[in-house]
Amino acid sequence: MSTQPTVVLVHGAFADSSSWNGVAADLAGRGFHVIAAANPLRGLGSDSAAVKALVQSIDGPVVLAGHSYGGAVITNAAAGEPNVKALVYVAGFLPDEGESALELTNKFPGATLGETLQTVKLADGNTDFYVRQELFRNQFAADVPEAQAALMAVTQRPVTEAALTETSGVPAWRTVPAWSLIPTGDKNIPLAAQEFMAQRADAEVVKVADASHAVLVSRPDKVADLIAAAAR
Repeated sequence: MSTQPTVVLVHGAFADSSSWNGVAADLAGRGFHVIAAANPLRGLGSDSAAVKALVQSIDGPVVLAGHSYGGAVITNAAAGEPNVKALVYVAGFLPDEGESALELTNKFPGATLGETLQTVKLADGNTDFYVRQELFRNQFAADVPEAQAALMAVTQRPVTEAALTETSGVPAWRTVPAWSLIPTGDKNIPLAAQEFMAQRADAEVVKVADASHAVLVSRPDKVADLIAAAAR
């Protein structure tokens, strides 16, 4: 069994696994085995089950990192998994039992995401949310170069309304050490909400001044530093 942790990166809504490219390259350069998981973004329970299955397939310790909605996913995926040694939240949700991502977003003022969303009604009765492409950079990735942010807007993956409203189970952060990177320029999750969740989980906090919600893209060095610290 390997003693060097495997780092599993879980993206959030309006993104895909490539959002972790800079972080993954940095961590790989430090000798970590890295997996950027494909988060289905269909429902918190099913998304968490998919990541949990991946964690269970790994021989050795695991550090789970989640961005945005991916934080809610790792909170549930890690529950009861003895090989998960640390949780790292990057502009992420740290829900408690019975809370949803949408509820936590609305708990504090400041989020402007709702004003930017485009909805697509699905045949199963659910609704997909996209960020309107012309509003994507300002809302999601204001500190990412314009051309790169434009591509992120084009390739974004939608999240269902059900995923954002489904409530969390017992959170893994109650028993697993947690770290939280908070970008102070985040327009998706209010700063006060991120601070509240991190404090409640007794997480080690690093703030990145003026960084956007897409801090994993704009400041991969800061994100990789925190994940490496959690892996020690």
